[in-house]
Amino acid sequence: MRTATPPPVAPTGDHHDLAIVLFAVIVLVTLGITLWVGRRGSAAEDFYAGGRDFTPLQNGFALSGDYLSAASFLGVAGLIALYGYDGVLYSIGFLVAWLVVLMLVAELVRNAGRYTLADVLALRLRRRKVRAAAGGASVVVTLLYLVAQMVGAGSLVALLLGTNSSGARTWTIVAVGGLMIVYVTIGGMRATTWIQIVKAVLLVAGSVLLTVLLMVRFHGDVAELMRQAAQHSGAGQRYLEPGLKYGGSVTSRLDFFSLGLALVLGTAGLPHILSRFYTVPTARAARRSTMWAIGLVGGFYLMAIALGLGATALVGSAEVRHANPAGNTAVPLLALVLGGGNGSTGGVLLFALISAIAFATILAVVAGLTLASSAAFAHDIWAGAWRDRPRRRPRGRRAAVPASRRARARAAAGGRAAGGSGAGETAARLSEQQEVGVARIAAVGIGAVAIALSLFAQQLNVAFLVGLAFAVAASANLPVLLYSLFWRRFTPRGAVCSVYGGLIPAVVLVAFSPVVSGSKMALFPGMDFHWFPLENPGIVSIPLGFLAGWIGTVTSPEPADPDRYAELEVRSLTGAGAA
Repeated sequence: MRTATPPPVAPTGDHHDLAIVLFAVIVLVTLGITLWVGRRGSAAEDFYAGGRDFTPLQNGFALSGDYLSAASFLGVAGLIALYGYDGVLYSIGFLVAWLVVLMLVAELVRNAGRYTLADVLALRLRRRKVRAAAGGASVVVTLLYLVAQMVGAGSLVALLLGTNSSGARTWTIVAVGGLMIVYVTIGGMRATTWIQIVKAVLLVAGSVLLTVLLMVRFHGDVAELMRQAAQHSGAGQRYLEPGLKYGGSVTSRLDFFSLGLALVLGTAGLPHILSRFYTVPTARAARRSTMWAIGLVGGFYLMAIALGLGATALVGSAEVRHANPAGNTAVPLLALVLGGGNGSTGGVLLFALISAIAFATILAVVAGLTLASSAAFAHDIWAGAWRDRPRRRPRGRRAAVPASRRARARAAAGGRAAGGSGAGETAARLSEQQEVGVARIAAVGIGAVAIALSLFAQQLNVAFLVGLAFAVAASANLPVLLYSLFWRRFTPRGAVCSVYGGLIPAVVLVAFSPVVSGSKMALFPGMDFHWFPLENPGIVSIPLGFLAGWIGTVTSPEPADPDRYAELEVRSLTGAGAA
């Protein structure tokens, strides 16, 4: 029987230079794309939706680039390397989720919205509090997702430097946060989309290269690959069977079911995925984009399973865990072995190449997430909820036409007198410029918060952190979206209750779960104040989100407006009046 290569260690000495050079090339290329594209327009449609002129193929690659994050390339393969069958369940959940997106939301969201999830809700539920709730939930989801990507970046660079120093991870997290702020503030959605496309091509190409080398190493014998993986897993045959991570008790089984529920339902509520449907011109293009993304994502996850098994077979679970307790560096270590081992030119070259691709993956995804969260703050909270709040009329004065209405009337009259290009259009442009300016400022603030949170989560697996983001998205965003699109009786009170009824329980349950305290891998390992036994809150918080939306609707003092629902239904199904 073939034996595995001796466990490797990260490259040392001068070999770091090659990887650092490739990292620098990735950064310079992405910055070049940002600066080049950022000059092409500063209107709100350019900043939020990239001008809506991307083709289905381009947007399909961008969708897969947004979705295939550090959790996919580093976290999923690492979980498979450590836990075998149970780690594979992550990849299945991530893939099946796209069927929900394709069947339920892709076309409808493209037709009914403009830039964000809250736009879909506002078409029917025209209330500031609905926009504020949806915008706030989107910011929370993207922050959790951002933390996962930046933790992955810290683990990757620490491995590259051959150290477990927290200082290296800390400075990497700060640097990635700074870069993502630059990408968003300068380039907006157009630059972010092109970075995602480049990243997706690199990621798929790198995965194909590693998978081919792995299959050549085992002469195409998948059964032998699995036997070697089980032999070097430290768990024997249990590695290939369910239960290594989630089968020890009833609690762990419930945790697995909760995770699966969050992964399958969460994608349809992710703000940075939903915003991608607005970058194409039609709903048909949105559907075709989703089909391209399903093909790319499906192929990638098949390769991720092979790479996770290969890391266990050729590196060993013990060495993977030694390099990073959460398994986030399994794929780069596998690349080192497949290239010839530590000290060989081929090994260091392949290690550096895969590390650079993983770094590009992280940079691209954090840019998309930061853009989605800044758009939610500026477009939904600042412009939609705060700036447009009604002004209180002073007592003792006669009722008058509000100043904003008089201004709009004068602007319209001026526009008609000037052939349609008067003060009204100028005011609209100034308003858009202000909103985009707020979005850029919000990107800086959100980036700073993400950096601070990431510094506390450096020991957690990135796929696990993304699972938490999926749980919050499925609890807060998905119920209100589905209710709004498909339930005729849904009311503004139901929308607000649905968002907060899913968001607050999800966040509270995570705060008092083993993720934060009470375990060696928690955010605060020296403390124990947890009372919720599960690591993923989806099994509780997702039903609560749906239940709260129903209760809020049936107890609403005002009934739903049938005309607005009819307007939403016609527009979402036909695209009539869509932006």
